Amino acid sequence: MALILTTMWVLETFFNGSRNLYSIFRTEPGDVAAVRMWAVNVGFVNLCFAAGLAAGLWLINFGNTDVGSGVLLFCLGSQVVLGAVLYGSNHYLWRGALAQSLLPLTALICWAALG
Repeated sequence: MALILTTMWVLETFFNGSRNLYSIFRTEPGDVAAVRMWAVNVGFVNLCFAAGLAAGLWLINFGNTDVGSGVLLFCLGSQVVLGAVLYGSNHYLWRGALAQSLLPLTALICWAALG
């Protein structure tokens, strides 16, 4: 998940104006300049969540398990909520919402099931 979020950071921050990505970001060619500010901001939000996931995993394995678990649960849960918000804001974005929510939701369910 952290790798996916880091990849999205790169795409949203450095390549959001690429014609090859218009369909992924649902951006019209004439709107690229107007949405750049938001795309870069969302890209850095994704980078922060990626860092949180990596830090949580590191803490679980090499530091304080309780703190790492809390950080990881917060980051995973946030991605599930953000995917639901994306879908709620525009049902046309259901693929993006599913991509954002499915992996972290699966991780949370497995975590709960396996303890």
